[in-house]
Amino acid sequence: MEEIGEGVTSLEPGARVAGIPLMPCMKCEDCQRGNFSLCKYYNFIGSRRFGSFAEYVAVPERNVVRFEDEVSFEKGAFFEPATVALHGLERLPFQGGKKIAIVGGGTIGLFVMQWANIFGARESVVFDLLPERLELAKRLGATAVVNTGEPDWKDQAMELTNGRGFDYVVDIAGVPATMRMCFRLAGNKSYVGLIANPSKEVSFSAEEWELMYRKEFYLTGSWMSYSAPFPGHEWESVAHYFKTGELKFDDSFIFKKIPLSKIDEAFAMYLTPGAVKGKILIDSEA
Repeated sequence: MEEIGEGVTSLEPGARVAGIPLMPCMKCEDCQRGNFSLCKYYNFIGSRRFGSFAEYVAVPERNVVRFEDEVSFEKGAFFEPATVALHGLERLPFQGGKKIAIVGGGTIGLFVMQWANIFGARESVVFDLLPERLELAKRLGATAVVNTGEPDWKDQAMELTNGRGFDYVVDIAGVPATMRMCFRLAGNKSYVGLIANPSKEVSFSAEEWELMYRKEFYLTGSWMSYSAPFPGHEWESVAHYFKTGELKFDDSFIFKKIPLSKIDEAFAMYLTPGAVKGKILIDSEA
């Protein structure tokens, strides 16, 4: 943090902080109930207003969370996806001692898996097509992984749950095939959470939709990562568990570091199919 404005009391220049992008109106009914993610009149730093890709960004005092020296700035840049993962897990609502399937082994999926382990999951199983993601999942603590490109992946999943299906299933991929997969993996009276944003229309067959009735599972969505009091315990939890090391960060989360002066190269890479295999970190000092 470079400077503080008039009236700021909880921070000082030089403090290590992560920025919180959501700026809820704080006046609407949803905000008054503490459902800041559902505010219809919100602003958002980096999308609805300029910020993020700038050398300096001015934000309200409540839109930063402090972290300790043990937490690197690289980890600080991953606070937001880590909070999205925690918020999504709590939407289920998750309890320890049970089995969870994480469909999609990207960054947020691997954070979901780690949160589940931190809170006492009996089994945390990651499903993905890419062997390198599955290897990373095992390094970060997944009790098992399943390659969904293998013809017997369903049999593998059922063997891990003694044929019952999982107590919790979370979709992080956001494609029609994985969303349908969640219905197959869910056990009776289970919880299914959809975190990822689908990029195309999704349809279910009558047989797939019937699974929800017959299994009586609970289906819910998750949007952003905030709770009361703003910004929510999600952000403080990330700061704490990154500090203790229980929430692990892997260098492979960052595909490439690019200086702010060459940010146009980063956008060009995203326009090239298959060129980007992970997160690109824009660094003012790279």
